[in-house]
Amino acid sequence: MYKVTMKIDGMICSMCEAHINDIIRKNAADAKKVTSSHSKGESSFLCDSIPDVESLKEAIRQTGYEVKDIRWEEYEKKKWNLFG
Repeated sequence: MYKVTMKIDGMICSMCEAHINDIIRKNAADAKKVTSSHSKGESSFLCDSIPDVESLKEAIRQTGYEVKDIRWEEYEKKKWNLFG
């Protein structure tokens, strides 16, 4: 599993965050836990495989936002141990 983080220019409100989240869900088929923050200028999500970065950037650009940076790292779900 991977955690993808994007720096996005142009988000100014919570509606922008929702718009970016929708774009990510439509263009990264296995995206999970999609979150965006206009105050940080950042969006992130989890996915099983690295998405097509260029098509994701283009879909975001077509709606008036600009991806400044995109990174991914391997992500391992934390396991809880209630008794240890």
